[in-house]
Amino acid sequence: MDTKNKNVVSNQVAEIVLSYRPNSKVSEKPQIDSSLTANRILRANWDESKIGFIEEFKVVLLNRANRVLGIINASSGGSAGTVVDLKVVFGAAMKASASAMIIAHNHPSGNLKPSEQDKRLTEKMVKAGKLLELPVIDHVIVTSESYYSFADEGGL
Repeated sequence: MDTKNKNVVSNQVAEIVLSYRPNSKVSEKPQIDSSLTANRILRANWDESKIGFIEEFKVVLLNRANRVLGIINASSGGSAGTVVDLKVVFGAAMKASASAMIIAHNHPSGNLKPSEQDKRLTEKMVKAGKLLELPVIDHVIVTSESYYSFADEGGL
């Protein structure tokens, strides 16, 4: 190989480093065994003042035992919606070496019924998760008063 070209390429290409730094022991992390547990963990990590104000999208990353590795604040929008970039969500999940995920967003309107857009996004994320062997095990919609689980309602 031409050493002159090798030096040009190595000086122009950035090194990509992936890392994940857990802040506690895995055994100390909460374990999700139901949508109720997922809702409690989400609410504990959601700014309560924003649930009825602006729509946000979060992702709970899980290990093989459904212990929470972390929560991604994937997007924040307006009162009627937010945009989710699947590359950001799945990139973070892979970086954390997650084995599964629960996606969640809030409805500031207080309406628990999933919109057609919610259903399409869920389907899209489930398909991407299958392809990457990183399953989406639930999609939870949170309101100030209650929650809706796609898994509980047969929507996954």
